[in-house]
Amino acid sequence: MTSSTPFFSSLYTYFLSEKIKHKSELIIIYIAIISFLLHLLLIGLVNLDFITVTDHVKLLSNPISAIYTPFSFILIYEVYLLLYYLPKSTSIYIGKQYEIISLIVIRRIFKDLSNLEVSLNWFSIKNDLLFTADLLAIVLLFFLIYIYYKLVRNSKVEKAEMITPEISKFISLKKIIATCLVPVFLVLSVYSLGHWLYESFFSFSKIVTEIKDINKIFFDDFFTILILVDVLLLLFSFLHSDKFNIVIRNSGFIISTILIKLSFSTEGIMNIMLIVTAVVFGVILLKIHNQFDKI
Repeated sequence: MTSSTPFFSSLYTYFLSEKIKHKSELIIIYIAIISFLLHLLLIGLVNLDFITVTDHVKLLSNPISAIYTPFSFILIYEVYLLLYYLPKSTSIYIGKQYEIISLIVIRRIFKDLSNLEVSLNWFSIKNDLLFTADLLAIVLLFFLIYIYYKLVRNSKVEKAEMITPEISKFISLKKIIATCLVPVFLVLSVYSLGHWLYESFFSFSKIVTEIKDINKIFFDDFFTILILVDVLLLLFSFLHSDKFNIVIRNSGFIISTILIKLSFSTEGIMNIMLIVTAVVFGVILLKIHNQFDKI
């Protein structure tokens, strides 16, 4: 961080340093364990009729649903890691987006486990069919992310890029953006959780039956903000490089993020197809970018 931005330099150290990253990891682990136990306790109280909830609160109907809660906090930590790696590497920053959407699919699998209908007509039951599609999708996504990070590693091994003054300024800019995003995403997460809790347990209006999918809470808006950030980074990247392959790679990464964002407005097979297509697109772009760099 340049000397002209001591304020952001201090904030960056406070929010996104290695020490804070380690502390955040420990805090999230403890919160995830405690939230899991509290969720199980609530489910037990509901089953014993100590607490009465409406039918749409499905996360309090089955003990298996309690797995959903700790995964939600793990996702929050992944969001933090995304901001942590934003100034360090654009490729890893995009990879974290892929990790987040994959974990969202896994979280959805845990949520839907409690609604499965085990029968010989498995493939004729819609929920069971979508559950199977999610299982196949997560295996494919896991493999694609492995390929993606392998390409990232190969790129770093083959090309040791010198830190020019222009690149140094660009990194400083990314640190400022990442620092500003920390409170933005913190406020968004608190608001999203508070709004969902209110609509689920305290609202008596008809809107309760129309609450958007819990899997979309926070992350729908989250990826909208990421698209704007990606566009901003693309524009500023022209200040230190106008290489064709870098421009195409960064532009393609924006398209990949948009596809992930669009997946939140769809359901079923179309949702899975958009997510997988986004990651496949990113992997192919990075592979071509690496090959282009060799010439």
